[in-house]
Parts: sequence; structure tokens; C-alpha cells
Amino acid sequence: MALLAKPGVSRSVHLFAAPFLWTVIGGVLMARGFGWLAPGWGRLLFLVAGLLGTLKSLFILDKVARRSLDRIVHFRDNTCLGAVYSWKTWVLVLLMMTAGLVLRSLTQPGPCIGILYGAVGWSLCLSSRLGWREWYYRAYRHGIA
Repeated sequence: MALLAKPGVSRSVHLFAAPFLWTVIGGVLMARGFGWLAPGWGRLLFLVAGLLGTLKSLFILDKVARRSLDRIVHFRDNTCLGAVYSWKTWVLVLLMMTAGLVLRSLTQPGPCIGILYGAVGWSLCLSSRLGWREWYYRAYRHGIA
């Protein structure tokens, strides 16, 4: 029966997992996007990705991150680790992964996909700052997570 138990964890683990996932996934996307840009001057397009990613972070993902963190703060300890994101967010993740696969299968990755991946990656990394701040604040400054 122990094998069927849900992977329940404390709020501090959830508060760590949320920004950790965004940071790791964002870093992977940025690395892949950067690799698809041409060497030399073509890599300057990564600045465009950074600008687009910053806009997406500030106007879209920061709101999502705040909502997610608010959910986590109200969790009880031993909440399932998968609850770190809502089911709607998990569906969105699956749709975005599928879109990425389709996009890469329809065309050879190049500057456009490189900019797209870079922008999405940077927006995830930039918005993860909210989660890291909340984790630090609750887990270390106040010890309440």
C-alpha cells in the first residue's frame, strides 16, 4: 500500500519546486534557442529574445507566478508534489511541449525558433524570481514554510 501513497511534501518544498522548475526549463530553452542562432552577428538576435521575454515576463508570467505562489502558500503540509501547479497549468505545459515538437518537425530550427525559445526561456527565468523571493522569505527569514 505504501507504493500507492501520494508524494506529499511540505510547503517549503513546493515553494522551492515552483521556481526551480521554471529556472531549469527556462535555462534549457534559452540554451537551445541560442544554439539555433547563427554564430557571430546572428547571436545578437538573442537580445531581441531577451526583450520579448522580458515583456512576456512582466505582463503575463508574473501574474501566473503570483497566482501559483498564492495557491502554494495556502497548502497544508503533505500536499501532493504535483499540486505545485494547477491542473490547468499542467495542461498548458503539455500543449506548449506539443507545440514545440510540432514547430520543430515542420521546419528546420533557425533564427525564428531560436528567438522564440530564447524569449520563452528568459521569461520563465525572469518570472521565477518571484518564486525564489517567496521561498527565501518564508523558508529562511520566517521559517514558516
